[in-house]
Amino acid sequence: MRNAKDKGNTTQLPPELTQARRFGKTRSAQSRALLEDYVELIADLLASGGEARPTDVARRLGVSHATAIKTISRLKREGLATGRPYRGVFLTDTGQALAERTRARHRIVVNLLLALGVPTEIAEADAEGIEHHVSEATLKAFAHFLQPPGYGHATRKSLKT
Repeated sequence: MRNAKDKGNTTQLPPELTQARRFGKTRSAQSRALLEDYVELIADLLASGGEARPTDVARRLGVSHATAIKTISRLKREGLATGRPYRGVFLTDTGQALAERTRARHRIVVNLLLALGVPTEIAEADAEGIEHHVSEATLKAFAHFLQPPGYGHATRKSLKT
């Protein structure tokens, strides 16, 4: 094992505040990812069957019913969802907008992974994590990269040189 003082060690830590900001961004994204996954799924359930019951949410996310209830309560506190007695959960306008933004981010990430040759099932699974952690600037770059030639954007070939 190399000593940190060895000349062969090229790893240099970023300034403390920079590193703390990066880790803070990751923790925030993880917290937000949970809400985004829930609102996206609830929107899909509402669109496909007109109802999103906590039991269905729990099953599709692979969590316990109690966990789904707890997170749905958080969605309600944050103004992203509402509940109706004996009817399940519904998204507020804010929740619906978040679901649409999350779905759009997901599609961009999936399309990028597919363009790179990742198989569809793997691209879909990997996008579930990536979509929550990329910045808007990175997402814009992904979308820019995916634009067909002739739209005034750099082509994939020119980006490789």
